[in-house]
Amino acid sequence: MFDLIKDYTSNTLLIHAILLAVSIVLGILLRISILRLGKWYFANTEEGKTIKLLFKHLKGSFYTLLPLLFLVIFDASAPENLVNATFKKIAILGFTVSLSWFIIRIFYFLEELIYSQYDLDKEDNYRERKIVTQLQFTRKVAVILVVIIMLSVILLQFESLKKFGTGILASAGIASVIIGFAAQKSLANLLAGIQIAFTQPIKIEDAVFVENEWGWIEEINLTYVVIKIWDWRRLVIPITYFVEKPFQNWTRRDASLLGSIFLYTDYRLPVEELREELKRILDNEPLWTKKAWVLQVTDVKEDTMEIRALMTGKNSPQTWDLRCNVREKLIRFIANKYPEYLPTTRIKLHEQIHSKSNNNGIEKDENGKKVEA
Repeated sequence: MFDLIKDYTSNTLLIHAILLAVSIVLGILLRISILRLGKWYFANTEEGKTIKLLFKHLKGSFYTLLPLLFLVIFDASAPENLVNATFKKIAILGFTVSLSWFIIRIFYFLEELIYSQYDLDKEDNYRERKIVTQLQFTRKVAVILVVIIMLSVILLQFESLKKFGTGILASAGIASVIIGFAAQKSLANLLAGIQIAFTQPIKIEDAVFVENEWGWIEEINLTYVVIKIWDWRRLVIPITYFVEKPFQNWTRRDASLLGSIFLYTDYRLPVEELREELKRILDNEPLWTKKAWVLQVTDVKEDTMEIRALMTGKNSPQTWDLRCNVREKLIRFIANKYPEYLPTTRIKLHEQIHSKSNNNGIEKDENGKKVEA
């Protein structure tokens, strides 16, 4: 292509401008052809949704990748001189960046494609949350590796920086980079994230209790975790926290929880009758999973006894609602049937009547007998 245009003009800049224009036109035409052919061919097939999802992620990168690919091919036939070498290098650099973007978009496509095979909204979604957590972190690490390789290839295009690019690509160089950064806080977070992604002390949508707050894991990023707190606030915590400090994970293996409520009543309250009322309430409560329940006197205070009721719920939000419902109904039961057995404070007064005579100062007790003053 270069030699063909050179027959009509000897202006090198004009030749490269024409090559660029031709590359853009051919790239756009090829992009349109690929997209339309793909949509037509897979319109009525099972693979249609997959191809549509693929085009959704890649069609933007085609705008730069295909024209730059043509430009690199056309510039390859240009004679070796300073001007042509400069244009070749620019084309290769642009193609390298565009190809990296294209590969990164493929990672996003694969991630969404796998996501579509799983339903995170179902109640028993332990397996789905586990896979989603691993996918998100794997994609983020893969993107970082692509960027590192891209930077290495770019450095290789410059003689003065070639040794740095070679060192990054070499396995020993990569190992040195990792070890060197390991002392840094950012890579410590990254390594902690890799550990969390595959050992999974936490997963997406896990219910956790951290820093005196409870909520759900909303995001697991390379260096931090976002927790959606029950009142819709967001708690952002460094990812190293979850490998260095203790925390509560309420849905580590199963989303179901054992909820508890405490009541404080008079000693005279008939516990057995309250236990029967709890069973009746739970039998009519749709949030109860029917796995377990119990009512016991767990402690006694100076003026009250402590009663604990346990019951199982499907997940943390439903268990919370179940506890509130049962607590309200048990209190109503006691207030309606045994109001006198609600917590009371007893004070027993011993009165002693002291009366003094106005004349002789003689005191009398409560029976009217004289006592010494």
